[in-house]
Amino acid sequence: MSASEEVSVNSIQTLGILAGGGDLPRRLIDHCKNNGLEVFVVAFKGQTAPETLDGVDHIEMPLGSAGKIIKALKGRSVKDLVLIGRIRRPSLKDLKPDLKTAEFFLKEGRKAVGDDGLLRGLKRFLSKEGFDIHGVQAFMPDLLAPEGVLTKTTPSKEQLRDIERGQAVLDALGPLDVGQAVVVQEGHILGIEAAEGTDELIKRCATLKREGASPVLVKLSKAGQDQDL
Repeated sequence: MSASEEVSVNSIQTLGILAGGGDLPRRLIDHCKNNGLEVFVVAFKGQTAPETLDGVDHIEMPLGSAGKIIKALKGRSVKDLVLIGRIRRPSLKDLKPDLKTAEFFLKEGRKAVGDDGLLRGLKRFLSKEGFDIHGVQAFMPDLLAPEGVLTKTTPSKEQLRDIERGQAVLDALGPLDVGQAVVVQEGHILGIEAAEGTDELIKRCATLKREGASPVLVKLSKAGQDQDL
């Protein structure tokens, strides 16, 4: 399915939501309920916010329990899935994979090293199990920002140069599957997003900014990134 294609609610019996952290999973749940679409939520221990699960059919599982998760989804005749929310990636030692999870890593191998590679592999794996994976924007297209300036402040010429500089850096890093954000000030790279995430990148760069024009955060999709993930 194209990332820009809006899913018809009437074509789906129950939507499976693999819910990470943050408030986006709950927003999707409420949107589905308001539009008459049943949901079944897979929550991950230590990752999914408790309030996400209020009043919805769900299970809560460790990340490494792929076998039980797939069984639960198929037991409720769920075919359509959305993966949404932040996931703190555990080490393989902490993951404690069951047989199905171990099968995934055995098949994907080094292709699942980076975040993007891991998500692409997960999509392939779930597709082979008979599921259709959709991007959240297929259900909530208003989550995508429109083109153009969205605030009262228009970027200055200096900030536009920083934006171009940030874009060039992210284009170069994209194939390495490192991160999707960079902070630039007057052409100087203050920080690049890594495992800490965007919020922590911003906090870190606040301590590094210099006198002069304000720093600029540039965040982009990676080249060729799957928009359903």
